[in-house]
Amino acid sequence: MADSEDLLARVSVPALDEILGKRFPVLDDGFVRVVDYMGGDDSIVQAARVSYGRGTKQITEDRSLIRYLLRNRHTSPFEMCELKLHVRVPMDCWRQWIRHRTASVNEYSTRYSLAITGTQKTPPGAWRSQSKDNKQGSGNPLEPSVGDDLSREEAELIEWAQQVYEHRIAEGVAREQARKDLPLSTYTEAYWKIDLHNLLHFLELRMHDHAQQEIRGYATVIGEELVRRWAPISWEAFVDYRLKAFALSRAEIGVIEALTRSADEGRRAAAEEGFLEPDGRRPSKRRELDELEQKLAQLGLKAPWLGAG
Repeated sequence: MADSEDLLARVSVPALDEILGKRFPVLDDGFVRVVDYMGGDDSIVQAARVSYGRGTKQITEDRSLIRYLLRNRHTSPFEMCELKLHVRVPMDCWRQWIRHRTASVNEYSTRYSLAITGTQKTPPGAWRSQSKDNKQGSGNPLEPSVGDDLSREEAELIEWAQQVYEHRIAEGVAREQARKDLPLSTYTEAYWKIDLHNLLHFLELRMHDHAQQEIRGYATVIGEELVRRWAPISWEAFVDYRLKAFALSRAEIGVIEALTRSADEGRRAAAEEGFLEPDGRRPSKRRELDELEQKLAQLGLKAPWLGAG
């Protein structure tokens, strides 16, 4: 290990330095921007080797090490890197965001300051139906004629809520009470500081196809515009091993192994593992089976029970 009195240079990432403070727009009035950061890919390598500086190691060796760490879920080296963001986000989206309790947060306070007047508005063609097979997800877009009415009602509601809020303030009502009927579409702002390990977990969940479209927009900007610049080797490994990958359970591996022998054996294994009814029929509702079928499709394998009675 190097002498503890050696001078250390702060790890800098020129690609991220170039965009410090730049606002990346999200939705109609939201944004994400980097306020500050600590570390980068070099810091992960440094922490993993418990030594200072690059020494005689090559870039290819650093890449191999980072990919090994992420692939095998060695988390602490990634915790040596931190990113501080300034975000502007609708409150309903922020409610999901703030559930990730692994960040340091300081949010704009409507007890001390007047509420932000910006609200997230929905264009007529952007209203989504409720998914029929996912209780918390969206389905197909609604008809444009329906969307026209919904957007008009939304605009009227937002305007009325803002007028009520401003009237309360004018009458001297306390800000902490005057705000209580503002819609969840109202924007809020916050500083959000998080280490890279927990940020990647956030991105894995919020960039997923099943995540709400609005927060997925923020996560995509953070990942592709910010993290990709900040820690490109880590980002590449994350995409390869987490974002574009999936895990297989013991039972799923058994079914896939049986399918490689024959369709009948695959169907029998699926029934034995409880994915299908004992007689081989597909149950009407089974989330775990749906997930298995999606994984099979990604692997280019056909589920032999599909279409069966």
